[in-house]
Amino acid sequence: MTAPSTAPPAAAPPWRPADLRAAAPVRGRVTADVAIVGAGLTGLATAYHLVRRDPSLDVVVLDATGPAAGASGRGTGLVGPRIGPAIDKARKRFGDETARACYLASEDWVRRTVDLVGELGADCGLTVGGQLIVAHSDRAAATLARQAEAYRQLDLDVAPVERPGRFRAALRHPVAATLDPAALTTALAAELDRLGVRRFDGSPVLRLSDGELTCPAGTVRAGRTVVAVNGFARSLGLPVGTVAPLQLHAVATAPLSPEAREQLGTEAVIDVTTLAPYYRLTPDGRLVMGGGPVNIPPTTRAAEHRRAWDWLARRLPVPAQITHRWTGQVGMTGDDLPVVGRIDDRTWFAGGCCGHGLALATATGGHLAEALTGDAPPPLPWHRSKAPWLPVAGPAGPLLQGYLRLLARRAARDGG
Repeated sequence: MTAPSTAPPAAAPPWRPADLRAAAPVRGRVTADVAIVGAGLTGLATAYHLVRRDPSLDVVVLDATGPAAGASGRGTGLVGPRIGPAIDKARKRFGDETARACYLASEDWVRRTVDLVGELGADCGLTVGGQLIVAHSDRAAATLARQAEAYRQLDLDVAPVERPGRFRAALRHPVAATLDPAALTTALAAELDRLGVRRFDGSPVLRLSDGELTCPAGTVRAGRTVVAVNGFARSLGLPVGTVAPLQLHAVATAPLSPEAREQLGTEAVIDVTTLAPYYRLTPDGRLVMGGGPVNIPPTTRAAEHRRAWDWLARRLPVPAQITHRWTGQVGMTGDDLPVVGRIDDRTWFAGGCCGHGLALATATGGHLAEALTGDAPPPLPWHRSKAPWLPVAGPAGPLLQGYLRLLARRAARDGG
């Protein structure tokens, strides 16, 4: 095993984003056919698919910071088939036909993401393989058994693992992958530069009104606007219900020994218990792991971050030296479904990926491009204009914080 470092863990992921030119901020008056707010995977994928479908469109992308500055550059890199509630709950909520269609759609997103990496020629550490959903306790194993039965009844290719080894039980999703999310995001931005899409960094949107975006040093006037800011939706006061911003935590280790890698296997692992650990190996043998207590920004204290990182450190599946630790902000909704829909005649919104946004983001970009060019596919449950209300702020805010603490306690009890 690599000798442990005595230096404190870096406060950032161990990713190596693609080289990307810096883009100037919006200055003066800018006009475009389509303006996209947010240079994460969803926004950039929307721009990419738009200009691929209609090269005549004048598309601009603006971001408060720059590409991959948000969740798209700070995720753990798991690309799996997941949307909305667990499959057994999805059957009860939507019926068998819709639940099955949702799952098959999410498998297709994984394939599209793999294809996108190939189209871009992106060096982002892509590893195609299965994904395990695991249980460490009897309670969690019972949850997994209900999901396994739902997959069986829906004739979906998700089967229990006969010899789950160190787990109490496990299911295998055969269509999955892992990759470096920041490298994919920045490679997508670089391709947009090549295609002639104008990007503007350092351009937070202060106001959106009647097709005009007001930034600190200028304005953008567009015929149509896509707002793809996920957990930052509240800052714009958009009528999309509650897309609650949550800060998740992650760590990465030094490269593991060959023996430790063999013990972990090659497939990504996600605990079935909400907020319990999930992890994967990188091509250079690092363990990347997320999960544990979450925080509601912007009131989070440094001590809370340290407690969350320590929580993860105690649950590493093999002995290892943590070299990186970081947080990332995601958007959550009250019913586990994203919001991908039209706000008004000129404006679309996409967000609330609920921590499962890597494959979903690239697929959403394709869907929005189809919708904006008049060829939208049939809607699914998350194609909607708003999410349910959640008590994020005000007198009811402690209710949500208390619920999140309860989930963390359950994760400590039943998770890995």
